[in-house]
Amino acid sequence: MRSRKNHTRRQSDPQATRTGASRRRFSRREFLHLSGLGALGTLAAASLGWTPVSLAMRGAEGSTPDVEIALEAVVDQDAILPGATTTVWRYRATLLKGPADTVQPLPDTYLGPILNLRTGQNVRITFTNRLPNNEETIVHWHGLHVPEAADGHPRYVIAPDESYVYDFTVRDRPGTYWYHPHPHGRTGPQAYYGLAGLILVSDPNQRAAQGLPTGQYDLPLVLQGRRFDAQNQLVYSAEMAGFLGDRILVNGRPDVTRTVERTSYRLRLLNGSNSRIYKLAWSDNTPLTVIGTDGGLLDQTVQRPYVTLGPAERVELLVDFSQWPAGTTLTLRSLAFSTTGGGNGSLPNGAEFPVMNFAISESAGPTPTPTPAPTAPPTQNQHVFLPLVSKSGAQAQAARVQADRTFSLYMQAGQWTINGRAFEMEAVAPDEVVELNATEVWEFINQRPGGGGMQGGQPHPMHIHGLQFRVLSRQAPTNATQRANWETVKDGYVDEGWKDTVLLMPGEGIQLQLQFQDYTGLYLYHCHNLEHEDMGMMRNYRVVPPTAG
Repeated sequence: MRSRKNHTRRQSDPQATRTGASRRRFSRREFLHLSGLGALGTLAAASLGWTPVSLAMRGAEGSTPDVEIALEAVVDQDAILPGATTTVWRYRATLLKGPADTVQPLPDTYLGPILNLRTGQNVRITFTNRLPNNEETIVHWHGLHVPEAADGHPRYVIAPDESYVYDFTVRDRPGTYWYHPHPHGRTGPQAYYGLAGLILVSDPNQRAAQGLPTGQYDLPLVLQGRRFDAQNQLVYSAEMAGFLGDRILVNGRPDVTRTVERTSYRLRLLNGSNSRIYKLAWSDNTPLTVIGTDGGLLDQTVQRPYVTLGPAERVELLVDFSQWPAGTTLTLRSLAFSTTGGGNGSLPNGAEFPVMNFAISESAGPTPTPTPAPTAPPTQNQHVFLPLVSKSGAQAQAARVQADRTFSLYMQAGQWTINGRAFEMEAVAPDEVVELNATEVWEFINQRPGGGGMQGGQPHPMHIHGLQFRVLSRQAPTNATQRANWETVKDGYVDEGWKDTVLLMPGEGIQLQLQFQDYTGLYLYHCHNLEHEDMGMMRNYRVVPPTAG
């Protein structure tokens, strides 16, 4: 499967992973699933006016691209701290074809450029590995619904000076996604040294986004933990609990203060840390207004006293800074919480610390507008998915259903495992085979079966490739210590909407509803604590054609 050095490596024929004709038409129900019904404030879902044209008229993946990008992973220097520059690994991109704003550099950072994609676009990305020392790598488009060969499975890694071509059609709801490396055993260090970037998917037909802040009032914020030595060089170690670091960077910079006007902003937050959990809150305890999660806008806004954000999760906040007088400095903090596996060093998981400051000035832009408040219950999603339940606190305990598959997360013989199995490059167990178009309930339980919740355990943010899912319910830990720890983070879960990553505290269970659409092939599910993933807490699942009859 490996290409020769300097030869372009192309994915296998994407038609082999598609079902139906190349111009397959989507039903309204399918389109609503792929594109979403997110609405904001009092905007009713029925008025969104979705028209299933952009996808229905598209050709197959691999047809003439609307967007072409040349992407490289390179070694570079960046002035992160005063004094000596820091050696980093970073993504660089060149737009070859497409709208001028497709590749948007994020200023003053080692992070890769933002890729602005639109629902329905055909995308071709030629990725070239320019890393040193025989460092193999591949890119995963986190959260995107793409063919098997475009998903960044570690069996497709390329060596330095080799290239890999991705062809896919953007079939995702407008939202905040991201891209990062995915070689087995090396994802943690590669992402840590700087290989990460945001993907912002938009759709001009999405009326739910109309009226939301745009331009300079739409702020992407990537949160990462890092550690530096006396020469300002990054220090990394593959720790069993996961690497944390002792400095918090926002968009690649420490001690950030952002000047904002007294108007409304859209904050898109990504937890891009290797293993750190954030318990985000305003310094004056003003509730957070959440408008979106991993897979785009919610059906309605929700409010939380704080937001618990595990590694790889995203959350979008709508903030009306006119609530505070000019001259105020508002701090976004990570509050203290209790957990096992807190890591070592001066800033363990669960410690309280400032994330960044917002210095509020008089408005020079739009007239200040109030932040929409939660209103009516969300409109029922027009899909075959089960009705959603409330996701806050103990109310999420009552909706457990019979699961199609159960996966237990625990350490065995000194190795992180899922159901006692560690990662094997192409192996799939019988209970990891699913049928195309099936709708299933998967249950993850963060403890060894029959263990009674006494193993201690560590948090595990579970990510499933190739799709977005809905959270049906959570089950609280039964062990008293684990339950007490869970109580310190549970009110910050945002399980509404579409998700691709969910956090499980020790002893906790969760049920997810998934539907396997459009593509057959081999996909991954794993813990997104990158050190846990690299140490084996990752498995394949295979989507196969439906059984005849």
